[in-house]
Formats: sequence, C-alpha cells, structure tokens
Amino acid sequence: MPANELTHFIGGKHEAGTSGRFGDVYQPMTGEIIARVPLASTDELRAAVKVAKAAQIDWANTNPQRRARVFMRFVDLLNTHMDELAELLAREHGKTIPDAKGDVQRGLEVAEFAIGIPHLLKGEYTENAGPGIDIYSMRQPLGVVAGITPFNFPAMIPLWKAAPAIACGNAFILKPSERDPTVPLRLAELFQEAGLPDGVFNVVNGDKEAVDAILDDPEIAAVGFVGSSDIAQYVYSRGATTGKRVQAFGGAKNHMIVMPDADMDQAVDALIGASFGSAGERCMAISVAVPVGEQAASQLRERLVPRIESLKVGPSTSLDADFGPLVTKAHLERVKGYVTTGIDEGAELVVDGREFSMQGYENGFYMGGCLFDRVTPDMRIYREEIFGPVLSMVRAADYNEAINLANSHEYANGVAIFTRDGDAARDFASKVEVGMVGINVPIPVPLAYYTFGGWRRSGFGDLNQHGPDAIRFYTRTKTVTSRWPSGIKDGAQFEIPVMK
Repeated sequence: MPANELTHFIGGKHEAGTSGRFGDVYQPMTGEIIARVPLASTDELRAAVKVAKAAQIDWANTNPQRRARVFMRFVDLLNTHMDELAELLAREHGKTIPDAKGDVQRGLEVAEFAIGIPHLLKGEYTENAGPGIDIYSMRQPLGVVAGITPFNFPAMIPLWKAAPAIACGNAFILKPSERDPTVPLRLAELFQEAGLPDGVFNVVNGDKEAVDAILDDPEIAAVGFVGSSDIAQYVYSRGATTGKRVQAFGGAKNHMIVMPDADMDQAVDALIGASFGSAGERCMAISVAVPVGEQAASQLRERLVPRIESLKVGPSTSLDADFGPLVTKAHLERVKGYVTTGIDEGAELVVDGREFSMQGYENGFYMGGCLFDRVTPDMRIYREEIFGPVLSMVRAADYNEAINLANSHEYANGVAIFTRDGDAARDFASKVEVGMVGINVPIPVPLAYYTFGGWRRSGFGDLNQHGPDAIRFYTRTKTVTSRWPSGIKDGAQFEIPVMK
C-alpha cells in the first residue's frame, strides 16, 4: 500500500478501502496532494456497523467508573500528543499551529467532561411513591450511533460527538470530512491505546454514499451532524424518516453589535480575532459587524481598516501568522466569488484581500482579509454564509434595529454585543433570539459542561451538543415502578392506576 494511501479504522485495525473510489487530500499551504482517502461503499459501512454492534454489548456492560478510566488515559494521551496532533491538523486543514492546538484542546475538554460519566448517568429514585411502591429511572445506551463531522474542526467536533456517546456505553462510527481525515484516524489509535475495546470507536471515510448509508442503516440508532444548513436539514429529515435520533447543526451568520458606548479598541480587537481567525472557517466566526449609530460606525471603520490591512497571512507552520490558507482551491474560489458578488450588489469593498499571494507558496490557497461596508440585509453576502476571511459592516440607526437584524436572520447560531451598559446587555441577552450569546465576548462557545447549539436554520433537533444535552441524546430513560409482595390483597383493578 502506498504511504500516502489512507485507510478506514474498523474493529481496532486499519482497513484498506475496497470500493475502488478515492478522494484527494491537499496540503493547503502548498496546494499539493499529499494523500488519497478511501471513500467507503454502503457495504463497507455496513461491515463497520456489524463490528460496532458486537463490541457495544460488552462495553455497555462495563461499569461507568471503568469507562471513565479509559477517558482519563485518553485525556493524558491527547495532552502528550498535542504537538503531533496540531501539526497533522494544520497540514491538512491549513489553520496555524496555535489555532490547531485550540481545536484539539476544545475536543479534549469534552473528553474531560466524559470522565464524570458515573455521576452524569445517575438516575432518580422515589421510595414509597405509593403503598409499598418504589419508582426509579435509569439511563441506558442506545446501541450503535454515528457522527458526520466537517472539515473545519477535525479534532474538536469528532470528540464533541464521540466522547459523550462512548462514555454513555454506545459504540460509535465516525464519518469525518474527506478533506482532512488523518487526525480522526489518529484519535482512533489513541482511543485504542487508552484501553477502549476494539470496535467501540470506528472511522469510516467517505462521501455522500457513506452518509446515506449511515442515515438508512436500521441498526444505527442516532446520528450527530455538523455542516452546512442545507445538508443539516437533509440529514435531519432522512435520519428522522428512518426512525433515528438526529442532532444536525448547520450554518451561521453571527452578528456583533457594537453600541456607541463600547470600548472601541476592545471591540476592534474582538472583531479582528473572531472574524479572521482560522481564515473565517468557523461556524462561530463573526461575519457581520453592526455598529449602532453613524459615529460608532465611523470609529469602527477607521480602526478596522489598518488592522485588516496589516493582518499576517502565512503558511500553517508560521509561528507569527494570524491565519493560514483556506482548505481547498475550490473553497478559495467560492469565497472570492462572494466578494465579487458583494461588489456587484453595491456594497462598498473597503479592504480587498483577493490578490494576496504568499512568496514561496504561490500554489497555496491563500487570500487576505476583506472588509465590506454599507452592506444591506437584501444582499447575498449578508444572507448567506461565506465561510472565509470576509467581514461585512451593516450600519444600524439604533439598538432596536440592531437586535432586529440578528432576530430576523435565518441563521441563529451565535451573537455578541459590546457595551459598557449593563442594562442594555441584560436586555439584549433576554430578547435576542439566538442560541449562544456573548456579552463583550466575541465567540460565545460554551465550555464543555454547558451545551452548544443554534436556533432556526442553524440547528435541527431538540438536543444540543456536549454538556448535559449530550448525555440525554445518547441515552434512553427507562422508568421502573416496583412493588414486592407484602401480603396486601388489592384485588383486580380496572381503572388507570393512581397513587392514593
């Protein structure tokens, strides 16, 4: 097998693809193809399900404390291999090494949360709910579950899905993005090294055929997805039709409202990092700045322009780059196309980064930061997710107009407000109709023991990612009503039972 031909990971072993179909894996900073990834057939996916189903039985019967010990060792291994994982991630995704470490770290934190599974799985108990009757509940695993994860966080989001699912006693099949699959395969090896039984965590690489096979397989009980909203809706609808639990998270158009009283330097620092970090390839990136009032808009623009023009774009290995290349040439052209569309629609392109070229890396997928001003809600660059280093300014006359922008957009993943006014901040947190809210915090991603999820077309399904919702999603509640013979003879009862 050629060194650059990747595999699946099924039943504790690397398995070569048998479908005969492959996808190219690029190194974004150079534009070179560095590997081929097998694209699984329905039969290959089905074989992985069979292996996972067999392994899940014993894993579910392993007591929660022993499961927690596996995660203790796994967290230690993630810390030990942090540099290695970050380098692998940066090589295939394009984000800088420090950003890649953040990707791994946020996944690691959910694995840390999973260590608390003995407490998280505790049920409820009521003694003497009726004469001689006790009632108790228990949480039990679903069986085999799956995750379909995107290219932009190849460590974090697989761990957001897999760690709670496995801790709850399920077996897990991961279908990572075919654009950067090496880190998920390495995570599988580290799980095995931590003592996770073979077959409990499996990686099946693939494209739409593998996705549809997951959604249609009758023995996969639940599916978690992160990607674009159109595909999230497709996954949710098709998975629900086949009787699965589905949590599907989609796109975003995150607004940051800048009030007239905001610390403008603080707001600019926040916008620069939140808009252009990871080349804007984040579902929680700030892509819309909403200054309230013309004075705030002028001040914000005046400070943003030189900061965006001085952003350092560099290869993933650069220690001082602010962000690296985009993930593929096709995605780079898509983002540039949005910039052209914005100009055609009448938005004012204040900073144009489309012609950026990195000396020595001319074939890499680079572009500089872009800033639009005087964007209006009817424009495509406002309505649609660009997923690149492009920031739009939408000027609002007052606070009510600003909050209505966030509330009326079809995406409702995250939102932020920058202000010194506690009353305004409190009112905003209460009234804004968005899933995650930041107050003087530009990227309000909750920590692992809270849940992550957007509203409207940013999220499909009733339960969110990580935190307590993940435990609810990956388990079923069983409630037992119990009475032992005590010599009491009630006789036959024909009406619905009640506790007297």
